[in-house]
Amino acid sequence: MVYIDKQTNLPVANLNRSPFATDIPSMELIRASNETLLKGVSGWRKVFAPSQESFQRELCQADAYLVAFVTQAFIEAFKPRKVILGLDTRPTGGAIADIATRLFLARKVAVKHLFISAAPEIMAYSAHEQSLFFYISASHNPVGYNGFKFGFAGGVVDAEANEKVLEHYLALLKKSEALGQVKEAIEGVDKAELIATLDAIEAHKLSALKHYANLLKQTFNAQIKFHAPLGIVGDLNGSARTLSIDKTFLTSLGIKTVFFNAEPGAIVHQIEPEGEALEPCRRALEELYQEDQTFTLGYVCDNDGVRGNIVYIEQGSRKAAVIPSQKLLALIALIELSLAKEKDSRPALVVNDATSLMLDEVAAKLGVTVFRSEVGEANVVSLAAEKRRAGWQVRVAGEGPNGGNIIHPSRVRDPLNTLVTLIKLLGSKENFKKVTNLSTRASLSGALAMLPLRTITEISSPEAKLSIKDGDLSRVKTNYLNRLPSEFASRKEVLNKEFKIYSYRVEQTEGIKLRVGAERPLQGGLKVLFLNKEGQASDFIWMRSSRTEPFLRIIADAQGTHQRRHDYLLAWQRELILKSQR
Repeated sequence: MVYIDKQTNLPVANLNRSPFATDIPSMELIRASNETLLKGVSGWRKVFAPSQESFQRELCQADAYLVAFVTQAFIEAFKPRKVILGLDTRPTGGAIADIATRLFLARKVAVKHLFISAAPEIMAYSAHEQSLFFYISASHNPVGYNGFKFGFAGGVVDAEANEKVLEHYLALLKKSEALGQVKEAIEGVDKAELIATLDAIEAHKLSALKHYANLLKQTFNAQIKFHAPLGIVGDLNGSARTLSIDKTFLTSLGIKTVFFNAEPGAIVHQIEPEGEALEPCRRALEELYQEDQTFTLGYVCDNDGVRGNIVYIEQGSRKAAVIPSQKLLALIALIELSLAKEKDSRPALVVNDATSLMLDEVAAKLGVTVFRSEVGEANVVSLAAEKRRAGWQVRVAGEGPNGGNIIHPSRVRDPLNTLVTLIKLLGSKENFKKVTNLSTRASLSGALAMLPLRTITEISSPEAKLSIKDGDLSRVKTNYLNRLPSEFASRKEVLNKEFKIYSYRVEQTEGIKLRVGAERPLQGGLKVLFLNKEGQASDFIWMRSSRTEPFLRIIADAQGTHQRRHDYLLAWQRELILKSQR
């Protein structure tokens, strides 16, 4: 008997069949499967299907046992009495959730199962319940990937807690007897208890949606009287947002909505909401605008519904355009901080180390202090929490290159948070004037014109990825830092004359810590800030090994709109890294 979810008609579990075959695979096969499991603080993930683009639902036996080991490690690390479990719409999610649910129940952990749930939704529910959550997702990675996010009370766990799960997990990989133990536990689960857990999905889902809506209302915290009707287009790309509150929440604000690709699991284009993935929404918005000029905004989300990038109608051309991720975060910061200017006594922003200096310029004009962490939502959220405990008022946090923002009290990126901020701007002439000092009709074009001009590598660009032969990145970084002084000296004339760059400063991040200097390489991000004659940072180049994909990420952030300046710095970064492998 296959248990079918009432809302989606998708399979949840096969009650008459074990997730495991009769024969137990060798530990060597499990360890081989583990080799491709990337274990970052913001999420663990790997390809669970036969290929990155495969829509196959079943797991191979090695991966099935790997899921059981991850679940067992979570149980051993946190010893929970209850857990909230949810998943995005990737095809392998159901099989992974089935194994995890059975093992939780077998280990006497009560499961509040949400089935398909957007990440901000399960996190809002966990905040209300003050509970751990176990979320099955690979966020923006291709459809064949899947993985895990561990969290508590509204946010992902910090690096220390993640390391605790990892320690237990690695210990299981050394115990051959662990294979039989998880198999016995899962196959011995009480069938009536399993059915009761699955029967409660609908009730828990409704509760989660309610608490998510309440959190969004806190974030909105505004009574807007729209000076003109507003329409929003959403490309949900078959994601977990297809079953969330997007339509009900936006229409409750008096906004017109049109959604497409809104069937759960119907993933029709690239999941990462960058580049070509934004084109269907851009075109749809442009067509709708020709018929109804209230439609001026659109958004595209990733599969777990945390990243949401924006398209909009340009005021001059009346054509739809994309707001680049870095510019979007700077715009959100400009709006939120301008509107809160009179309320916050110690205002601060928390962003990752790859976020553009555009944001620093915005913050400086508003008298706001900027703090930086290593890339990774968990790092940004943890640093923001630390700064709040120290008395700072951190209203906005985010990751410039990755898209999306976190508005307090939320602890996760959320496209609805982004839309809420834009609605505050567009829905009120008073707000628009506070942000831009303009008395004209509110528009995104007018607000975007307030941002500093910069040329930044798009994180989705092929130029932002670099495969390196040497797996020991610390050795590459050491060589890089040793070469940097002589490399800078050899280019000094060009840097002085063409770009007004006179010196540099090295910054490195690891978790929530930022260190200035090049004494030794840290494990996280490495940034070289270029300074003008006054010693102020004008540009930077940055690198970091991706924790969720097998390559090095690099970017250049250049002052102004001169493409040559950006391209020169990015080419130099690539050359420096390649030389440092020798």
